[in-house]
Amino acid sequence: MNEITSHQCNLNIWAHLPDKVWNRVANIYELMPGWIGYIDGIPHWFGQEEDDVYIQASVEPSGLSFYAQMNQSDWDSWIGAFKLEATKVLGFEVGEPEDGFE
Repeated sequence: MNEITSHQCNLNIWAHLPDKVWNRVANIYELMPGWIGYIDGIPHWFGQEEDDVYIQASVEPSGLSFYAQMNQSDWDSWIGAFKLEATKVLGFEVGEPEDGFE
């Protein structure tokens, strides 16, 4: 099953957190596989919207939001790795608010 599909995920990394936290998040971005940098201020991995495969992130009222277009197993692996690294670096358990993470 290598079908490219869309994925969306909000994490409990809130906009109101201090700059110190957001600086750490920026460092995590750069460590993640596929990092290509900021394009118009938006972090991107693997490609951009016109490409078949890409991930981008934005800070929303609902938390740090990721939008991706890739196959399911690659997405599951990538977002799982991000959550693990963010939990380790930020010092709190990072997950989706819908799953009970505050």
